Amino acid sequence: MSNQQHFRYSTGVVGYPILFLMLIWVVFWLQVRFFPSIKSWGIVPETLLGLRGIVFSPLIHSNIDHIYHNSIPLVVLSMALFYFYRPIAWKVLCYGILLSGLITWVIGRPANHIGASGLIYVLVSFIFFKGIFAKHFRLVALSLMIIFLYGSMIWYVFPIKDGVSWEGHLGGLVTGFVFAIIFRKAIAKPDRYVWQEPEYNEEDDPFLRHFDENGNFIETIELENDHEIEHEVEVENEGENQLKGGNQTDNETQNNVQQNDNTNPPNINYIYKETPKS
Repeated sequence: MSNQQHFRYSTGVVGYPILFLMLIWVVFWLQVRFFPSIKSWGIVPETLLGLRGIVFSPLIHSNIDHIYHNSIPLVVLSMALFYFYRPIAWKVLCYGILLSGLITWVIGRPANHIGASGLIYVLVSFIFFKGIFAKHFRLVALSLMIIFLYGSMIWYVFPIKDGVSWEGHLGGLVTGFVFAIIFRKAIAKPDRYVWQEPEYNEEDDPFLRHFDENGNFIETIELENDHEIEHEVEVENEGENQLKGGNQTDNETQNNVQQNDNTNPPNINYIYKETPKS
């Protein structure tokens, strides 16, 4: 698959993240207005009932601040995922939710872990490490942009703040790194130039022949003048040939006319007119 097919805009680049965000907000609205018990459907480590939170926890948030702070990075990172990694975007999202949730269930404290922050850490980690591993200039630039925007999130994989599921963040970080190693295919390959090909020979390169072994530029004015002179001579020869051809054509035309005059004598009509008698 070419890079143009990889980096191609489609309605899914914006549509899928927006639909997923709308689903999160609809669940939050239902939780606030009708079903407050939804909040208890998070990941509860080391309990069978808590396994359901692996699927439902990204859709559940504790309050408006919680869902607001997760909404913007979730949409931005999902759009980047669907644009730059479209062939594997759904795998990263679905498997990322499952694996990061499972890690949280295994290493988490005995509490109710909710929120889409674990998935956000999956996206940040995957996009950053995959860009570095791919060595494609666009993907590397995307990785640097991710670090610039969300680099400070790395501190929240440690237990530095109460009420924050650092286990979920750590699970997302590890999951994204693992996916960056596993999903090696179906991504854009770095561009290869002519000089990177194994059969490339510097001596046959017309550009490098303008430089000596020390990298100094070699003047080629005399060579260019010789080419110009040869071109002018060729033009003059072509002109002379055209003139000769034209003269030969004129001579042939005159000869044909003379031959026609000799072979076809003129037609003379004689008219007899009687002289009247006086």
